[in-house]
Amino acid sequence: MNKKALIVTFILFISTTCTFSQNSVDKGLDSITKEKAMEYIGILAHDSLQGREAGKEGGLKAANYLKSELENIGIKPWRGKYFQPFSGSRYGGTSNKNPNMQNILGYIQGKKSDEIVIIGAHYDHVGIRPNNTNDSIYNGADDNASGTSAVLQVAKAFVESGEKPERTIIFALWDGEEKGLLGSFFFVEDHFSYIPIPMIDAIPIKGYINLDMIGRNKNEDATTHVIAYTTKNRPILNEWIKGDIETYNLDLTPDFQPSDQLPGGSDHMPFDQKGVPFIFYFTDMHPDYHKASDHADKINYDKVTAISKIAFLNLWKMANEAEY
Repeated sequence: MNKKALIVTFILFISTTCTFSQNSVDKGLDSITKEKAMEYIGILAHDSLQGREAGKEGGLKAANYLKSELENIGIKPWRGKYFQPFSGSRYGGTSNKNPNMQNILGYIQGKKSDEIVIIGAHYDHVGIRPNNTNDSIYNGADDNASGTSAVLQVAKAFVESGEKPERTIIFALWDGEEKGLLGSFFFVEDHFSYIPIPMIDAIPIKGYINLDMIGRNKNEDATTHVIAYTTKNRPILNEWIKGDIETYNLDLTPDFQPSDQLPGGSDHMPFDQKGVPFIFYFTDMHPDYHKASDHADKINYDKVTAISKIAFLNLWKMANEAEY
């Protein structure tokens, strides 16, 4: 083959590869729907799950449902098991009397197995509490059935894309967040202490995306508002978000905040403490926070769907970009 023909062949190869990747992204995005968000949040915020308190009956029901959804989507169990049980006694917190807590973990194997990226959301809420109303079940539709629904949708989107990522992806649904970030702290400490072969370091985590309370408007004018907390020294993360919102015409108005401006805790914290770059989506506080009135009919499903899509696009880059 002469030099000119070789160059043409190379250009065609690159063009075909890029087209394949773009088609794969589009397939993934198309699988993320408002209807699926309504289904997931409706089930997770139903009274039958009794507010999904960690370690209690409703929380265990939610865990079994989420496990079955990951199986149905086609996500394999991490280290051979979907459930990662833990108690509050090792890492503190307020749940020592409720040892039945469990993270739900699934993964897609990447082309290389020596790097991991993670997307996660806590699925627990605060359960049943007496109050001065006729409703004692704290359903937690926004907190955090909304974020949990996004993780499931992103997992399905990667499967639907038909393309194997460069890095291994873990889809994590944390338990015990409401009792002190117990599940995510347990996972991180367990991961960095889990060394299957002596003298070999734990597999590095190259990035984390956290989704916590992504379904409400802080006021009636904030229908597209979302706060994006990102690791302070990684401006590329903000560039990804802005670029993909514009490219895919997502109806979101991000308020970028550096990681050191976070007002409170969520499951990004154990990753941040280990130096893992992160993106954390949050649509701000509202009057129904930690109240029995946090119901599914108050969710802005267009916003949840758009945030699920931008999270998928972020994770695609985390899983496939060489450096960031």
